Amino acid sequence: MKRIILLTLSLALAGLCFSQAGKPPRDPAELEIFRRAYPDVFFNAIYQRDMADWKIELIIPEGEGSRTEVLYWSNGSMLPESELGNKEKYWTLLYNYKYGEPLEDPANFTQEQIDRMKNFGSSENRRKGAGTPMFFFDALYESHTKSSLEQHIEQITFLGRPLRVHHRLKEPLKRVEARINAASETDPTLKPFIAEINQLDAYYWRLIAGTNRKSFHSLGIAVDILPKDLRGKAIYWSWTKDKNPDWMLTPLADRWMPPQPVIDIFENEGFIWGGKWGIWDNMHFEYRPELILAAKERKGLL
Repeated sequence: MKRIILLTLSLALAGLCFSQAGKPPRDPAELEIFRRAYPDVFFNAIYQRDMADWKIELIIPEGEGSRTEVLYWSNGSMLPESELGNKEKYWTLLYNYKYGEPLEDPANFTQEQIDRMKNFGSSENRRKGAGTPMFFFDALYESHTKSSLEQHIEQITFLGRPLRVHHRLKEPLKRVEARINAASETDPTLKPFIAEINQLDAYYWRLIAGTNRKSFHSLGIAVDILPKDLRGKAIYWSWTKDKNPDWMLTPLADRWMPPQPVIDIFENEGFIWGGKWGIWDNMHFEYRPELILAAKERKGLL
């Protein structure tokens, strides 16, 4: 009931604002992706003519009630008002994740691609370069502080191992597990993969190495799958960089990979796989349903 009252008041205020200022522009088209990705969250978009931007009120269900957070669309970065003067520091949230696409063979990289990845992975760029704005995720998962986030962390069992995650990941991971177990009855690669898992890591409050930005592990929405034996293969770009400055050219055959059906199942339940990043992280799965939906929409799959 409280949530319904809040939604009604927000819509009434938005309507009053619009009737006084004339017909507003349409909501940002990409905002609909977020509405579909997080259907229990209400995204109330109010156009601010003086700022030429959309104020986004997020009404997030919490127990018997809800809480409200306010961000600004800011070309898809979703920033608090205090950061609107620093837009150059942040990427758009809906980057082009390569859903359903094969990995690009490093042997075919151009020199421009190689130089771009070297620069992107450099210590200087990671300290000072632009990055993912975490404000929307901090609002959604209540991860502004460690203490506020840890109210939402729960321990579950995933593929037979204990895992601490944000409570919002319990159902998506349950679906992933059910689909992997079902597929393992007919796919001979999956039972050995499950048996070879040494460790699963999810919630761990920390910054991304070499940056001042929180890791998605700090929110409890990323899962690392570590096998018992890498058999000499590379699994993470940064560990490889310590030994090889041309880490981006590591052949795909020399990288540890989860079985393709595992990647497909995770993706179709809203997770992205770090193996598709230029700075590859092949053990890493991250819950970003908005990126999967955006990729499917680009490909005409929705």
